Amino acid sequence: MHVPPAFRLDRATSLAFAARRGFGLVVAHDGVRPVASPLPFHLDYASDGTPRAQFHVARANPLAALAASGGTSGGDWLIAVAGADAYVSPDWYVSPDQVPTWLYEAVHLSGPARVVPDVRAHLDRMTEAFEPKAAGVQPWRADRVTPGRLAAMAQAIVAVEVAVEEVEGSAKLNQTKSDADFAAVALRLRENAEPMARQISDRMVALRPHLSYEREKDVCDA
Repeated sequence: MHVPPAFRLDRATSLAFAARRGFGLVVAHDGVRPVASPLPFHLDYASDGTPRAQFHVARANPLAALAASGGTSGGDWLIAVAGADAYVSPDWYVSPDQVPTWLYEAVHLSGPARVVPDVRAHLDRMTEAFEPKAAGVQPWRADRVTPGRLAAMAQAIVAVEVAVEEVEGSAKLNQTKSDADFAAVALRLRENAEPMARQISDRMVALRPHLSYEREKDVCDA
């Protein structure tokens, strides 16, 4: 991923973003063409500190066969994790001579893949990671499914782990703009009907909390 220095996220911030998001586009190469699937994943760490991203795919998914063959026929696998994004109109800036742009957050994780042999342990880890986010009073567990059905479903998937060797993160949030232009765009995004536009606005405000993000009121003579 091309990351201009002004937008670069450090490794720890990028990993925290990916872990919090927990969903991305998993991409491999079969030696002829790219193979990709959008998948949830769980990020944890090996004893030596190496980040590991685990996910599972249907056994019929081409990614399953690639992982079973060692996952290396086309080199490292990539997990592209996207956050919020939003279009910015040139008319939103205070300064003239601006051009359209798109603000976004994204992290790329890459490394070799392998099959995880213990599917049940993998499913338990995934459930433990995501169930608390569902805010259930009693988090769901795999043992609430009848053993026969659970075994059949486990047989229908392949668990995969990517050992993350490279971490790239980019948050393009108008960091190169003046305070006046920065605040003007953040305000317009905050007033936007799109939820992701408002999320980008929140990220911008967090970068420069000292600025004013209120629209000036017209003052009329009495």
